[in-house]
Amino acid sequence: MDRPAGAMTPGQWMGRAVAILILAVFVLFFVVPLIWLVLAPTKTDRQLLLEAPFAFGDWETLAAKWTSLVTFQKGLIWTWIGNSAFYCVAALCITLIISIPAGYAMALTEFRGRKALLAATLIVMLVPSTALVLPIFLELSAVRLIGNPLAAILPFSFFPFGVYLTYIYFSTAVSRDLLDAARMDGANEFQVFWKIAMPLATPVIALVGFFNFTGNWNNYFLPYVTLPGRKAPIQVGLAELLSNVPAFNPTNAASTTISLSALALATLLAIAPVLIVFLFAQRYLVSGMTAGGTKE
Repeated sequence: MDRPAGAMTPGQWMGRAVAILILAVFVLFFVVPLIWLVLAPTKTDRQLLLEAPFAFGDWETLAAKWTSLVTFQKGLIWTWIGNSAFYCVAALCITLIISIPAGYAMALTEFRGRKALLAATLIVMLVPSTALVLPIFLELSAVRLIGNPLAAILPFSFFPFGVYLTYIYFSTAVSRDLLDAARMDGANEFQVFWKIAMPLATPVIALVGFFNFTGNWNNYFLPYVTLPGRKAPIQVGLAELLSNVPAFNPTNAASTTISLSALALATLLAIAPVLIVFLFAQRYLVSGMTAGGTKE
C-alpha cells in the first residue's frame, strides 16, 4: 500500500520522539531552574519552602529583597560587580591585542617553530583551568601580586582558545589572494593585517571576546584564592552571600544578614551582564561560528 504524502516512516517517528525527549531533558535541567530563579526574589523564604515553586509572589517582597541586597554591608554587591567588570574588560583588551595577531600570524605567515607553537596552543587548551590554579598562585605569590587586581587580570588574559579560534578563522574564511593583492599594491605586512585582515575578522573578534568575557566573569577558583574581601569579583561575592544564608550555613543562623530569596536576586544580577553582552553580540557570534565552515 502506498504511503500517504507527508506521512512519516517509523524511523522518522522514532527520530522525532528522541528529539522531543532530549528537548524535554534540556528544559527540565536548564529552563525550569531558571524560571524558579526569576520568581524566587518575589517571595519570602517561607513562601519559597511552602508555596508552589512557580507561583509569583508580590512586588512589595521584591522591593524589600532589593533593598536588603543593595544595603548589605553598605552596597558591597555593587563593589563586587564593579570589580568583575574591571577585571574582565581589562583582561579582554589584553586578550584581543594578543590573540588576534597571534592567530593571524600562525594562519597566514610562515616562520620557524610555527607548527610547534600551534601544537603547544592545542595542548594548553586541554589542560583544565583548575589544574593551573596552584602554579599560577605560586607565581603570583612569588612576584607579590596576591591581593592585587593584576592577580585576576593577567591570568585571565592568557586565552589559548582565542588564539586557536582566530587561527581557524583566518585559515578558512580569509582569502590569501586578497592579502597577496594588497601586498602587490604596495601594502606592508602591518597594513595588510590592519586594513585588510582586521575588518574581515569582526565575527571572530566578537566570538573570542564573548568567550573570554564569559569565562572570566564566571571564573571563581583563582579569584577566590588571590583576591579576598572587597577586591573579590561577583562570583566570589556570591559564595560569601551563600555563607550568610542559614539554609546553607546553619552555624550562621543566629546572625542572619541575607535571605535565600535575596541570594536568588543577587544571582540574577550576577548573570545579567553576560546576558546583555550576548544579546548585543549574538549576530556577530553566529557569523563567527559559521564563517570557518567553508574554505574561501
